Amino acid sequence: MAKTVTRFAPSPTGHLHIGGARTALFAWLLAKHDGGDFVLRIEDTDRERSKQEYTDAILDSMKWLGMDWNDEPVYQSDRFDLYNGYIDQLLDEGKAYWCDCTPEQVDAMREKAMKEKRKPKYDGSCREKNLGPGENRVVRFKAPLEGRTNFTDMIKGPISVENAEMDDMILRRSDGSPTYNLAVVVDDHTMGVTSVLRGDDHVNNTPRQILLYQALGWDVPKFGHVPMILGPDKKKLSKRHGALSVMEYEKMGYLPEAVVNYLVRLGWSHGDQEIFSREELIELFNTDNLGNSPSVFDTKKLDWVNSEYIKAKAPADLIPGMRTFLPEGVEAEDAYLEKIIPLLQPRSTNYKEMADMCDFFLVDSAALEYDAAAVEKVFKPEAVEILKELTARIEADAEFSHDSLEAVCKGFLEEKELKFKAIGQPVRLALCGRTQSPGGLYDLMLVLGKDETIARMNRAVTLV
Repeated sequence: MAKTVTRFAPSPTGHLHIGGARTALFAWLLAKHDGGDFVLRIEDTDRERSKQEYTDAILDSMKWLGMDWNDEPVYQSDRFDLYNGYIDQLLDEGKAYWCDCTPEQVDAMREKAMKEKRKPKYDGSCREKNLGPGENRVVRFKAPLEGRTNFTDMIKGPISVENAEMDDMILRRSDGSPTYNLAVVVDDHTMGVTSVLRGDDHVNNTPRQILLYQALGWDVPKFGHVPMILGPDKKKLSKRHGALSVMEYEKMGYLPEAVVNYLVRLGWSHGDQEIFSREELIELFNTDNLGNSPSVFDTKKLDWVNSEYIKAKAPADLIPGMRTFLPEGVEAEDAYLEKIIPLLQPRSTNYKEMADMCDFFLVDSAALEYDAAAVEKVFKPEAVEILKELTARIEADAEFSHDSLEAVCKGFLEEKELKFKAIGQPVRLALCGRTQSPGGLYDLMLVLGKDETIARMNRAVTLV
């Protein structure tokens, strides 16, 4: 049995977006699951729109998502001689022909067919003229006029097309360049591709490409066409829905493994399981569980998946990602951040939120900014007196542990016959500069350390 070889073939005319990334992931997982190869082809034949910066961005996006590929990427722009060699072979074998019909003439043929309620296509005028090369002439494929072209789509199931419905497609343009359908067939064959997973916008190309495989005497690979991704309004995914380039998600603070998990689940399932490790995805992935209906992109679901990954990570593993979102110039030791992060994990959706939530940890007591409205509301005279006395008792706590701090505060409240809320907001405001923050009071104190805790509580009572 032949080794499974899949491919991803982006055009470097823009950045890699979510839809393309998901298709690439499906192809990558299929190869990894089967112990095969995943190859990369850059379809850069559009010389005007293809740019190196887009190629670089696509490769960076794939690396960020953790997709590796076998061998060096293949560039279509380097293979024109190869394509034209096979076009010449088809001409020599009588399976292709030269055509001198102008675009205007072809448009007229199609309009005439539509008026007669026939399939709008080229009518084969030059099919038997035996023309040779000439100015403004193209090469067309001599498609069979009868029969059907059948294939079993890995996702959509059996598909059958009348050959009479397909016209004699152009293989070589008048400028000598090969067309997409010819190039992709030559590429997939010469790169050893056995399974093609791609977007379902290519489903109409597949019967045409199968005819080319057959005309060239080559084995036909398996094809699977992945349904599109829709926005929550069930319309084509756009930027307003979150259809951003892959690297924008890095800039927003998402973890690459969470984005991978979410995208794979966006059209593939394994029971009710939602969270998968990369190893589980490789072990479990197959095309049988790929859905045949469009998937709906849900940013809230992506946020949930990302938050689950954040919760499951060891704090030390989150430090590099969070650091990229800390304000410029902020210095913090890894050991200090490792103490902060457990307080952030239960409430964070992404790295940016983590960095935003921990800002008060990263300044000293003199630089801590206080919410003026909260100070006015919370620091009433009785609260200030409570803070002063509680600060003195905490300062006298030689142990300064979670248990000892809890004992000090409970003892204070019992002695004063107060409820916890009497110290909850005032102490949190004193420590954080605001009344909402991650972590419990004792956890906050332990992360800040005794000296900084006392300094902040002493400063707070001077604000009113």
